[in-house]
Amino acid sequence: MAIPPIAVAVARMGWNWQWNQLMNGLAPADHEGNYQRPPSQHQKALVPNKSELKSRPKSHLPHLIIGRSCPWAHRTWLIYQLRDLKKNLNLIIAKADKKAGRWSLEPSWLGCESLLAIYQKCGQPPTYRATVPTLIDPGEPSEDNPKLLGNESAQLVEVLNQWPVQGEAINLAPENLQEDIQRWQNLIQPSVNDGVYRCGFARTQSAYDKASSELFQALKEVEKSLSQKGPWLCGDQITLADVRLFPTLIRWEMVYEPLFGCSKEPLWTFSNLWKWRQRFLSLPKVIDTCDSAAWRYDYFGALFPLRPSGIVPSGPNLVKIVNSKAPNGPK
Repeated sequence: MAIPPIAVAVARMGWNWQWNQLMNGLAPADHEGNYQRPPSQHQKALVPNKSELKSRPKSHLPHLIIGRSCPWAHRTWLIYQLRDLKKNLNLIIAKADKKAGRWSLEPSWLGCESLLAIYQKCGQPPTYRATVPTLIDPGEPSEDNPKLLGNESAQLVEVLNQWPVQGEAINLAPENLQEDIQRWQNLIQPSVNDGVYRCGFARTQSAYDKASSELFQALKEVEKSLSQKGPWLCGDQITLADVRLFPTLIRWEMVYEPLFGCSKEPLWTFSNLWKWRQRFLSLPKVIDTCDSAAWRYDYFGALFPLRPSGIVPSGPNLVKIVNSKAPNGPK
């Protein structure tokens, strides 16, 4: 029996109302339907005294807490790997608890089983959003007074780039490239890093069209620059600009294209950007930070308003697709 058109219309109106209520909690928007990222609750990132850190046992060095699926945390994990900070900084990978809507710690740390509990142990108010990445200093072994050193990724990548190491480590923000790095940050952050979310969380067609247009225009600017000044965004050397772009583009076919509607053009049509992504993924230890199964599980499974069924679709092999030959040009 066919469903009466009036029933379809009523159901559509009811679902649209409920969807907007759910989206109000997940992704606030302005009156035109444009996604508005909530202001981040963060403090200025701090670095402990370098000489004092050298005297501590490894278990009491600061801890960087990340989540595998979070692109903002991925930035800091990349710095941790590229600068080989494992001897000077501890890493904790938090797990996304979809039912509780929080980051859990398995095993617990400092007697805390969740990131929120860690925040509260550091003296943050209960209303403070517990987000990754987070840099926590547990303090001296005799103390029980951990401190939150920072939880804003743009700041933390700069802090980790200056983190004291044993021996030499790459400098991803040399003085002569500071202006270029900031110029790329001003383009990439709103139009690409946040741009994919503005596409996925748009409430209206016009909001989506605007976000999609700005996203792909930014990619065209990156593509043009790479064709003239590559192989990296600032020329011959990899910098923080590349680190800030990579977590978004490596998730492209896995999450942002199918779930967020970032589908105006296939990424392979940007041939220089395609090669740039291949080059970045081939850097030592970078592949260890890329868990496409976790990305898809957390995005498709957790973003209920975008995927009400909770079904996590199968996806392409990450390494195979990234290292494949772009259809429009040589690898």
